Amino acid sequence: MSVKTAARPETRTARASGPSAASKRKGSLLQRIWRERWTYTFIVPGALFFLVFAYAPMLGNIVAFQQYSPFRGFAGSPFVGFANFTVLFEDPAVLQALENTLVIAVLQLVFAFPAPIALALLLNSLLSERLKRMVQTIVYLPYFLSWVIVISVWQQVLGGGGLVAGLLDGWGVSGFDAMTNADTFKLLVVAQNIWKDCGWGTIIFFAAIASIPNDRYEAAAIDGATPWQRTWHITLPALVPVATLLLILNIGSILTVGFEQLLLQQPMVGSEAAEVLDTFVYFRGVLGGQWGVATAAGLLKGVIGTILVLSANKIAKRLGGEGIY
Repeated sequence: MSVKTAARPETRTARASGPSAASKRKGSLLQRIWRERWTYTFIVPGALFFLVFAYAPMLGNIVAFQQYSPFRGFAGSPFVGFANFTVLFEDPAVLQALENTLVIAVLQLVFAFPAPIALALLLNSLLSERLKRMVQTIVYLPYFLSWVIVISVWQQVLGGGGLVAGLLDGWGVSGFDAMTNADTFKLLVVAQNIWKDCGWGTIIFFAAIASIPNDRYEAAAIDGATPWQRTWHITLPALVPVATLLLILNIGSILTVGFEQLLLQQPMVGSEAAEVLDTFVYFRGVLGGQWGVATAAGLLKGVIGTILVLSANKIAKRLGGEGIY
C-alpha cells in the first residue's frame, strides 16, 4: 500500500508536467521561427514557384478521367473513368512513341550520361590551368544556345547541302544527308545532346574533383601509383555520390527525351522515327483536341517516372549509396 501511495504523486506530477513541456516545445519552435523569420522569407519565392507552376497544374490531371471540353470546363465535362487509358493502350501510335522514347532514353543513359564525367577527367588531367579554363569555356557555350540554333548548325554541317556533304561531293561521294536518315536518327539525337549539354554537366563533376584534397594524390604518388591508378582509386570514388544523385534524377525523367529537339526534326525524318511521348501529347492534345487521351499519356509518364525514381533511390541505398533522400 505504501508503494502505491508513493507512486500516485509522481504520476500526477508527470501528467501535470506533460502538457506544459509540450507547450514549451511548441512555444520554443514558434519562437525560433519568429527569430529566423527573415531567413525563412528566402524560401517563399521558391515555394511559390513550385506551388504555382508544379503542384497547382497537377490538379488538371482530372482531365485524364473526363471527356474534357474547354468550353464546358472541368465541372461540365463528363466523367468517363479509365476510358481514355483504354484508348491510349489500344492506339498503335502510342506504342511507337513509347518505343522511340525508351530507345532514345537508354542511348542517352549509356552515352550521354558518362560523357560529362569523361570530359571532367580529361580536363583534370591537363597541366595548364589556362588551357583547362579555355577548353571548359568552349565546351559549355553550346548549352546557352536554343534548340532552333543547334538544329540549324547541325543542318549546315551534316545536312544534304552542308559542309560534310560538300566535302564528300568533292571526293566523288554524293547523297550524304545525316539529318534526314531515319535509321541513324536516334544516334543523331544523342550526339546532339552530348554536344549541347556535356560541357554544362562537366561543371558539376569538375567541381567535385576540385574538392578532393591534394594530399591524397601526393600520398598515392609517393607510394608509386600511376596517374591511371590515382584516377581509378581516388578521383572516381569521389565522383560516385554526385553521379548517383544525377543518375537517379535522370532515371526519373527518362521518358522526357527532348520535346523541342524532336519536334523540330520530325518533319525531316518522319513520325515513325521521331515520335515520342511528349510530341504525341502535343499533337493529340494541343493540335488534335483529344485532351483526355493526351492527359492520360502525360499522367502515365509521370507515374512511371515516380516509380523509377523511388526504385532507383532504394537500389542505390541497398548498394551502399546515399540516394536523394
